[in-house]
Amino acid sequence: MKKECIAMLLAGGQGSRLYVLTENMAKPAVPFGGKFRIIDFPLSNCANSGIDTVGVLTQYRPLELNRYIGSGQPWDLDRNDGGVHILPPYQSNDGASWYKGTANAIYQNIGFVDMYDPDYVLILSGDHIYKMDYAAMLAHHKRTGADCTISVMEVPWEDAPRFGIMNVDENDTIVEFEEKPKQPKSNLASMGIYIFTWQKLRRYLIEDESDEHSSNDFGKNIIPAMLHRGEKMSAYRFNGYWKDVGTLDSLWDANMDMLSVSSGLDLLEKDWPIYGRSLSAPPTYLGKDARVKHSVVSRGCTVEGTAENSVLSERCTVEEGACVEYSILMPGVTVKSGAKIAYAIIGENAAVGADARVGKAPEQTAEEAWGITVVAPETCVPEGYELGANRMLNSDGEESVR
Repeated sequence: MKKECIAMLLAGGQGSRLYVLTENMAKPAVPFGGKFRIIDFPLSNCANSGIDTVGVLTQYRPLELNRYIGSGQPWDLDRNDGGVHILPPYQSNDGASWYKGTANAIYQNIGFVDMYDPDYVLILSGDHIYKMDYAAMLAHHKRTGADCTISVMEVPWEDAPRFGIMNVDENDTIVEFEEKPKQPKSNLASMGIYIFTWQKLRRYLIEDESDEHSSNDFGKNIIPAMLHRGEKMSAYRFNGYWKDVGTLDSLWDANMDMLSVSSGLDLLEKDWPIYGRSLSAPPTYLGKDARVKHSVVSRGCTVEGTAENSVLSERCTVEEGACVEYSILMPGVTVKSGAKIAYAIIGENAAVGADARVGKAPEQTAEEAWGITVVAPETCVPEGYELGANRMLNSDGEESVR
């Protein structure tokens, strides 16, 4: 059946800047906010925007992500006509090939897109935390008669050199694209969210694939090529909360933003819910001496110690006398009696031994570089061990500076 618009969700990235958290899983599968995974956000946005056909392009360590998405039921994407489809690289007549870049990933799935014969294709990334109405962006694309619409948001001028910057005219038509300019002319940063008129994009993908010098990337190749040839390119301004959680610091920041009323990241909003796959877990238990303040405590948690300004995912345990502050505990973490955790991210099913110290507050690190401390999934921090600020403990128990 013909679809007006389908989404292609790029979820194959290794997420190397998340270090030990993505050793065994793709970045979009990383837990977020106590009960979600990063990929829940673009999938929920699709569901809330009325886009019922989504191709999820996977590559690096896809098992956890594939298991989590399943049939797509939590996002109402378990459809006979459309729904969610996992699209790994596959062997063709020319042999097997990993996705070489974002554009090549879509090129390798031209057959999937053609199967639905869409008028438009929405290209999404799987590592952003935000709520966005793609239907409004599509309406803008159609209203302006654009060949490509790029979602942009204003960033502080001092941050503009870190982004791809769109320079626009008085009608928000894109006239120039600059990748991480040293002296930006605009502070309109690309969010990596695109809507293309499909037949136009299809031609550019085929042409780009034939160029052996191309990086096969939307930002480096497809968009500059379309601008160079005078295609109609429009900027769609987004004013809500958006964060790329591709680094440990940004992942920690986004979780803390969720705890802040003023940040604009409200995951309890009924008009635009974020859906996720809920795992079976018993009710939360708070002991008689438990102290929980300004924190998220998910189902299946047992808290007999202290949790302040923190996110406790499903099935976490904080024993009596233990203290967790300004930290993220991913699913299944155990914090033993007397342990202290501050400004840290503890990976799934890790255990922090009794009386251990993990992380430090910024004011406690006058003589050393401060940063978020990270413990790899499935890792045990020994009893009494001290892991300072800006440190990382990998799955082999080896400590390093981040």
